[in-house]
Amino acid sequence: MRLAAITILGGLMLAGGAHSDELGDRDAGRKLASQCSTCHGRDGYAQIPIAPHIGGEPAEYIRNQLTAFRDGTREHEMMSIVARMLSDEQIADLAAWYSGHKVQVELKQDPSDAPEQCVACHGADGLHVYKDAPNLAGEANIYIDTQLKAFRNGKREHEIMTPIAQTLSDEEIRAIADWYADIGLTIEMVE
Repeated sequence: MRLAAITILGGLMLAGGAHSDELGDRDAGRKLASQCSTCHGRDGYAQIPIAPHIGGEPAEYIRNQLTAFRDGTREHEMMSIVARMLSDEQIADLAAWYSGHKVQVELKQDPSDAPEQCVACHGADGLHVYKDAPNLAGEANIYIDTQLKAFRNGKREHEIMTPIAQTLSDEEIRAIADWYADIGLTIEMVE
């Protein structure tokens, strides 16, 4: 399995089509991050409640989302415009910059009370379990609420999130959003 993954990755790299976490240039990403800082902060801690924290997110997740905004498979009035101008290399650089920040969380509630439909991917502490799942710790509840409703209503589509969100009531969505918003989050910018 590992040999197959290395072979595939090597072939993609030779073809010029893939970036691994190590291939993004953090310094170039730091410079590019100035265009992101108005909403997401240079350290990745969102400056407005409708933007997510992106510091410490997995590089794979950041790359996937920026690529989706750029290619139009995910739409947002601001991000679609900003991402449209990004090359694959710039996306990898931004992913390297933001994913390189350190994240610390403070769970204020009993972890056994965490939303059971979420913990397998997002953890009870709101930190990703898989590289293609975002951190939810400390996100504004309005952001989480809005995204879950977008998955439920078909404005966003994801093979795992859409079916889960479609089963949730407004009250359940709000409880999930409140749980993760209540987690203390610190992002340390690593230069």
